[in-house]
Amino acid sequence: MARRLDSAAADFDAAFTALAGEKREIASDHSAKVAEIISAVRARGDAALLEFTARFDGLNLTAPQLRLTADEIAEAASDCPAETRAALVFAAKRIEDFHAEQMPAALDYKDAGGVRLGARWNAIAAAGLYVPGGTAAYPSSVLMNAIPAKVAGVARIAMVVPTPKGALNPAVMAAAEIAGVNEVYRIGGAQAVAALAYGSESIAAVDKIVGPGNEWVAEAKRQVFGTVGIDMIAGPSEILVVADGANDADWIAADLMSQAEHDAAAQAILITDDAAFAGEVAAAVDKLLETLPRRDIAAASWQMHGAIISVANLDQAAALVDRIAPEHLELAVAEPEALFDKISHAGAVFLGRHTPEAVGDYVAGPNHVLPTSGSARFASGLSVHDFLKRTSFASCDAASLAQIGPAAVTLAKAEGLDAHALSLALRLKGEDGE
Repeated sequence: MARRLDSAAADFDAAFTALAGEKREIASDHSAKVAEIISAVRARGDAALLEFTARFDGLNLTAPQLRLTADEIAEAASDCPAETRAALVFAAKRIEDFHAEQMPAALDYKDAGGVRLGARWNAIAAAGLYVPGGTAAYPSSVLMNAIPAKVAGVARIAMVVPTPKGALNPAVMAAAEIAGVNEVYRIGGAQAVAALAYGSESIAAVDKIVGPGNEWVAEAKRQVFGTVGIDMIAGPSEILVVADGANDADWIAADLMSQAEHDAAAQAILITDDAAFAGEVAAAVDKLLETLPRRDIAAASWQMHGAIISVANLDQAAALVDRIAPEHLELAVAEPEALFDKISHAGAVFLGRHTPEAVGDYVAGPNHVLPTSGSARFASGLSVHDFLKRTSFASCDAASLAQIGPAAVTLAKAEGLDAHALSLALRLKGEDGE
């Protein structure tokens, strides 16, 4: 049973603070081992990749076999059920359309002093996409990570996916085909991250690595950051549902469990102003857990990290939401827009009773790669902007430099940077800028 909190209780603030600050991430003790793997790949390239793939995936390869051929991708993708492929195509179009709307415009103007100023956007040259393999294979993540890169104009996308015992996931391969990813390597783990960051004889290095993975992958991304960019270090999934008593308790219970079933460390929270409804949802969750295929995982998440919070009125909800800054936020209330306007911190928000979080995982269009563990206070979900770089520019002629240069000379001298001042002053009337 999830914990119950009541905003009217004397100890509510302390209890809520403990809930909001709860650390659910598993502390990684893999730092030294990951560093060894990365060092081995940097030093020995393909040879290290082949050794690690044999050790961890039970797959003996030669260097030319690291990359899947077009025929291998097509053959595996052909085993994807037609209905699943059609759904992936449908989702891909919606994801592409939404992300195309995010493309920023260039900036180019002259200010009052006659200085031309602006900024241009350029795509990164190469992106690496990590895709989990085995039982944790999510074709939707291929679409969510690859399509924004394609829309941004990234010329090269290299995908790595572990294939334990050589098994390829048909839906993942179909998603790669649909997203236009044809450079696919059958490697995973920290060694795959190292290969993307530093390159090997068979794999050219990339500029940014995106995509989910286990704690080994997360630690590897942490260690290679700076050599390459990364999307984020994501923690366990989470959902916060704000719901009034007019909802169907079974619907809300399913919404809560949609994230709890991901991981025992996931978190599902309900905030409601109806005490009776809170009890109905708790009972509905218990009933659902009796039949849910991933009930052991979901039940552990609900018991250890779940919560039902009763408030006197929903006006209190906005401040509580912002203190948690959830990855996913559902506003299943009569006037979701009004409540949404009061909330600043959430990765993605789902408005109204007929917008469950799960629609965002697959077909809504916005990205499902979102900030977790309260990082929505300062971070955003994956977008085309993650695959673009902004370069600013300035252009002065003699007249406009005369307008703004003297102040720059003064500031350079104030900072004791004489060459800075001189480079400006020489272009003005005299060496002192007079």
